[in-house]
Amino acid sequence: MRGTHASLVTPFTRSGEVDAKSLERLAVHCLDHGAAGLVALGTTGEAAMLSPAEQRTVLEVCRAVSIEHGTPLTVGAGTIGTEDSIRQARERAPLADALLVVVPYYLRPSDEGVVDHFAAIGAAVDVPLVAYNVPYRTGKPLSAETLLRILALDCVAGIKQCAGAVDHDTLAVLAANTGKAVLCGDDAYLYPMLQLGASGGITASACLAPAAYAAMSAAARDGNAPRGLALHNALLPMAEALFGEPSPSVLKECLVEEGLIDEPAVRAPLHAPRAESVAAALRAFRTL
Repeated sequence: MRGTHASLVTPFTRSGEVDAKSLERLAVHCLDHGAAGLVALGTTGEAAMLSPAEQRTVLEVCRAVSIEHGTPLTVGAGTIGTEDSIRQARERAPLADALLVVVPYYLRPSDEGVVDHFAAIGAAVDVPLVAYNVPYRTGKPLSAETLLRILALDCVAGIKQCAGAVDHDTLAVLAANTGKAVLCGDDAYLYPMLQLGASGGITASACLAPAAYAAMSAAARDGNAPRGLALHNALLPMAEALFGEPSPSVLKECLVEEGLIDEPAVRAPLHAPRAESVAAALRAFRTL
């Protein structure tokens, strides 16, 4: 779990079905231009709004592309409850190299309950887990101590850390140097996190600019700070614009403009973005 892993959107046809051809084209584009791997059925992929059959289509397309390129496929899994998360993990594990499992949301269980949640899912499948810590979405903040307890589980290969900042807990987790992957999930903070020792990132913005994100990751890995900082400063306006409205609405419009998917549709309750938001993102992208 090193480098930039592209968190894929799920394209839809004009009639509202999953567009497998566009998804394949996008996945190939990301890997051909330097992404270290793919992430399917994440938040960016609108996984919660897909039927089981649609989820299966997404997984089969992404698995085939990943096998062809010899790169890992990480698959989103996990819901509000442990038993349902185990069911989902078992369904998706056969087509995954790792499962991206979100911290249980809304209920705000105890920290002990969260640790037990990951342990139970890990015991039910034979692929490693990447814990997805995103407290501004789940409503469940976790201390650095608890995050390190999760990372200490044998079934957990790493963590996608989305604190919305490079905060004290993030610094503590990175400084612990556990030997497991710490992946930045906030696109705007990828370079600072890499400089502090993160192993890589899971980014939606890499769907649009995979080569630039791969170059930034390589610069951080190779110790080329001037190059890495220049790429960070160039990518920051694009990342901010892509998330200026609920993701992935702006991103999908930009991908259509670049010919990477055919239609920009998102599923309710998401809405089509404002034209000025899309224009700002495309302006930033085209100055890279």
